[in-house]
Amino acid sequence: MCFAALETSLNFAENAECMILQSSLLTVLVISVISLSSCSGQSNKDKTQTTSSQKKLVGGGCDGCELMFIDIPAAIRSVDTSAGWREKGKKLLVTGTVFKNDGKTPAPGVIIYYWQTDNNGYYSPAEGMNALAKRHGHIRGWVKTDVNGSYSLYTIRPAPYPREIIPAHIHISVKEPAIANEYYIDEFVFDDDKLLTGEKRKHLENRGGSGILRVLMKDSLQIAEHNIILGLNIPGYPETNTAKIKSGLSIGEDNPSFIPYHAYGPDKGTRTCPVCKYGRYHGIIYFVANNPDWSDIKKWLLFLEKEQVARKNYLKAYFVYGNENNYSKGKRQTELEQLGNELQLKNIALTYVPSMTDTESEVQLNKINPSVKNTIVVFRHSTIIDKFINLSATEENFKIISKLLDKTKGAYFELGEPKHD
Repeated sequence: MCFAALETSLNFAENAECMILQSSLLTVLVISVISLSSCSGQSNKDKTQTTSSQKKLVGGGCDGCELMFIDIPAAIRSVDTSAGWREKGKKLLVTGTVFKNDGKTPAPGVIIYYWQTDNNGYYSPAEGMNALAKRHGHIRGWVKTDVNGSYSLYTIRPAPYPREIIPAHIHISVKEPAIANEYYIDEFVFDDDKLLTGEKRKHLENRGGSGILRVLMKDSLQIAEHNIILGLNIPGYPETNTAKIKSGLSIGEDNPSFIPYHAYGPDKGTRTCPVCKYGRYHGIIYFVANNPDWSDIKKWLLFLEKEQVARKNYLKAYFVYGNENNYSKGKRQTELEQLGNELQLKNIALTYVPSMTDTESEVQLNKINPSVKNTIVVFRHSTIIDKFINLSATEENFKIISKLLDKTKGAYFELGEPKHD
C-alpha cells in the first residue's frame, strides 16, 4: 500500500499508478540535487554508468526521468500549455500522434513528460517549486494521449545552453500504461538549428523515432507535427518487429540523404538527393534491386506518375534501381532512359545506384533488402510515415497508397516554413 501522504498530495486514482509512483519517488529521495542549469543527464557518460538493475529496465534506465512523478497532476489532458507560453520567446506548438510499435496503431493513455530551458537557455526554477523538481526548471509538464493517440503541447522554443554548442532541445520521457517504468526517447531538436550539425544528426539514437522537429509558420506561431513510435530503438522493449521479411528503415525514422544517378526526369544528369531537395511534402521512393519484375515496375511507374501529376508540388516520386547483377553505369543509364521514353513519363525521376549496399552513393543507409521484389517508402517532411515490402501493382494497392497520402496530409500540410537568417 502507498504512503497516505503521497496519496493525499498527488491524489492518484488507481492503485497501479500509485505503486509506480511510490517506487519512483523512493528513487528520487536518494538523488542529490545538482546544478540547476545542467542538462538532464542523458549523456553517453551517464548511460555507460547504469547499474545492472537499471539495465534490466525497459529503455536501460534514465537519469532524471523519474522526476516526472514529482507534482504530476491527478488528471492529465491531451493538450498542455507550459509555463513558458506566457513568457518571452518564440511561441511553439508541438502536436502529433503516438503510435504503438507497428508505427500505425494509435496508442491512447500514454503520458508524455517534457522539460526544457527557458528563453535564456537555463532550467530556471519557479518560486515554491519542489526542491528536486527544480533540476528540470519551471518549464515542465505533462500530456496524456487521447483515444486517438493524439497530443499537443503549447510552449516556447527553448534556447541552447549559454556558451555551449549543444543544440536547443526539449527533453521527453514517456510512461506507457502496460510498462512498469518510464523511459526516455530522443530529445526534440530543431531541423533549422545551426547547432544541429550533420555530424550530430548522424549520432541521434532515434529512440521513439526521429526527434527532429521541422517547424512551419502560422502567423507568429511555429508548428511542428511530430509522431512518436513506442518502443522503436528502445532496449528491452517487450514488443518487437516480428516480420519475417525486412527491408528499409522503420516508420518514424528520417529518410537518409543519398545521391543516386538521375537517368531520366527533371534532374536528369545530376546526383540530386531526393529527400534533401524535395523533402518538404509527401515523397515516395520506390526501390527495386536484384529481382526486377518489369511488368510490375511499369504499372507502378505509371501509377506514381499519375499521382504526382494530380498532387502537383505536394508529391515527388522516385524510382531507385539498384540491381548489382551485371551492373555498368552506361547500361543502367540507357535502360532507364528507354523506360522513361516508352512510358512517356514527365514528372517521376528514374534513378539508379550500383547496388543497394553501395557506400559511395550512401544508398546503404536506407537498409534495403536486395532480394525482395520491391520496397516502397512513403515519407512526409523527410520522416518515414509508412513502408511496404513486396507490394504488387494492383488497383487495390494503388488505392492504399492514394488513401495514405490523403490521410496523412494533416491540418498544417500547406503552411509555409519560417524565414531563416
